[in-house]
Amino acid sequence: MLTIYGIKACDTMKKAFTWLDKHGVAYEFHDYKKAELEPATLKRWVKQVGYEVLLNTKGTTWRKLSDADRENVTEAKAIKLMLANLSLIKRPVIEGDGVLLVGFDEAKYKAELS
Repeated sequence: MLTIYGIKACDTMKKAFTWLDKHGVAYEFHDYKKAELEPATLKRWVKQVGYEVLLNTKGTTWRKLSDADRENVTEAKAIKLMLANLSLIKRPVIEGDGVLLVGFDEAKYKAELS
């Protein structure tokens, strides 16, 4: 069973839900605005794909951070920022048996989930 992590109201999440439903892919949804996100889960993702892939530096949450927070980002700093501001985690994150996908990419979904 796959788990899709993110925020319900996000447009990118809606694209992912639509794709998964259309292709009959079973999943559970984890809304980390409501159910939080375990630090161990985020650290596991960072080990698998790197903090650079997970850290959303294009959204408004990133732009609202202080210059000091946005400068000299290390893995530890990125994890701390993402746990304090869950909207900094690129969405969606899909995790399952041997699968970890970050963001919506139809080609990757087809390759990994079909």
